[in-house]
Amino acid sequence: MTESLTAFELLLQIDQRCRLLAADLPSQPTRQDSWSGIGFRLGEHWYVAPMGEVSEVLHEPRFTQLPGVKPWVKGVANLRGRLLPIMDLCGFFGHELSVARKQRRVLVVEHHDVFAGLMVDEVFGLQHFAQDSLEPVDTLIDPIAPFIKGRFEREQNWQVFSPFALVRSQGFMSVAV
Repeated sequence: MTESLTAFELLLQIDQRCRLLAADLPSQPTRQDSWSGIGFRLGEHWYVAPMGEVSEVLHEPRFTQLPGVKPWVKGVANLRGRLLPIMDLCGFFGHELSVARKQRRVLVVEHHDVFAGLMVDEVFGLQHFAQDSLEPVDTLIDPIAPFIKGRFEREQNWQVFSPFALVRSQGFMSVAV
C-alpha cells in the first residue's frame, strides 16, 4: 500500500536528497584583504577616495551660479529633487581645472548634514589596492595635506583623499565672500 504524501512532504524529501547528493564547492584560495576607492585626478596629481565616502559619481551637471560666494563654488544643481552645491575642488586648493570639460566629473559626498558635489578633472573608476600596501604620507606643505590619509604606489602615486575630512573643515564650509 502506497503512502500518500502531501506536496510539502514531497518537497522536503526532494530537498533532503539534493542536500545529500550535492557536491561541495571547490576550495577558494585565501584572498588578501583589499582596499577599494574611487580614483580621480586633480591637475597632474592622482587621488583615491575611500568607497564609503563617495556616494555617487556624476557627469558635470547643469548648475545655476550663486551670487556672493567664493570663486570655487560653481553653483547649485538639481539632483533628483535635491539641491546639490557644486564645488570646484581644484579651485578650492588654488589650482585650475583642466580645460577638457568632457572628462570632468562630480563626486557626490553625503556626510551628516552636508550634501555636496566635488568637481574633479577626471575619474578613473574603482581602484583596488592591497590593504597592507598603504603607506604613510611624507609631510606635505600643500593646502590638500590635511585631507590626505596615506598613499598607494602603483604605476603612479595614488594619494588617499578623504572627502569626509574636507566637508568637516571650516575652510570648506565658509563659502560666502
